[in-house]
Amino acid sequence: MSRILVTGSADGLGLMAARLLIAEGHAVVVHGRDETRAADALAGAPGAAGALSGDLASLAQTRALAERANADGPFDAVLHNAAVGYRERRSETEDGLEHVFQINVLAPYLLTALMLPPRRLVYMGSGMHRSGDVHLDDLQWTRRSWNGAQAYADSKLLDVVLAFAVARRWPDVRSNAVDPGWVATKMGGAGAPDDLVEGARTQAWLAAGTDPAAAVTGRYLFHREEAVSHPATTDPATQDRLLAVCAELTGVAFPPPSP
Repeated sequence: MSRILVTGSADGLGLMAARLLIAEGHAVVVHGRDETRAADALAGAPGAAGALSGDLASLAQTRALAERANADGPFDAVLHNAAVGYRERRSETEDGLEHVFQINVLAPYLLTALMLPPRRLVYMGSGMHRSGDVHLDDLQWTRRSWNGAQAYADSKLLDVVLAFAVARRWPDVRSNAVDPGWVATKMGGAGAPDDLVEGARTQAWLAAGTDPAAAVTGRYLFHREEAVSHPATTDPATQDRLLAVCAELTGVAFPPPSP
C-alpha cells in the first residue's frame, strides 16, 4: 500500500485518480483549495485517508499546505493535478503574480521544493503544451497581449519542463508528466472526445503501479504510452532557468538530492 497525495481532487481527473487509487487499496489524501472544496473531495472519494486544503493561488497557503502535508506524510507519491484552464482572463493573485502561471506552475514547484521528497511525482501536462512558448522573461504577461489559451499552453509546457528538471536533479525520484487527453471535465467541456477514466488511469499507474513499464522517470506519457513532448522540455538549460526563476519568485531554492 502506498500513501498518495492528489492535489485538485474535488472533481474531474484528480477525483477520478483518487478513486482509482483507493480502489487499489492505497491510502489517498485528497485536496481542495479551501475547506469546502476539501470536504467535497473527501465526500467524492469514499475511503480516502484524509483531506488537506490550501489555495494554490497564494504562496502563503501553498507553503502552509506543504507543512501540513509533511506533518501528514511522508508520501510515497504526489500527483500535481490542480490547475486552471484556458478560458481564464488575466488576473493577479495576492502575491502580485499572474494567476495561471502561479497555480499551474509555481505552486507545484513550491510544493515539490518544500515537501519531503516522495518516491514518485506526477505532473499534469496537456497536449496543448506543444503549442506553448518558453517566455521566462515574461511569465507575468506584462509585455504580451493576454491570450488565455496561450497562457494555459505555456503553463503546461513549463509543467513538463518542471517534471523533467526534477527527474534530472533527483535521480532517486521517478518524476513524470502526463497528457490525460481532451476529457470531459469542467475544463475540457462536456463534448470532449477522450476517455476520462483512461486519462486518470495513467496518473494512478505512474503513482503506484507495479508494472515495470511504470518504473520510468523523465517521461511524458499519454494513456500509459510514452509520447513526444515539446523540444524545450528536455533542454537542461531551460530546466535550470525555470527552477532559478521559480526559486527567485518564491524565495525557496530547489533542494539538492537526498544524500
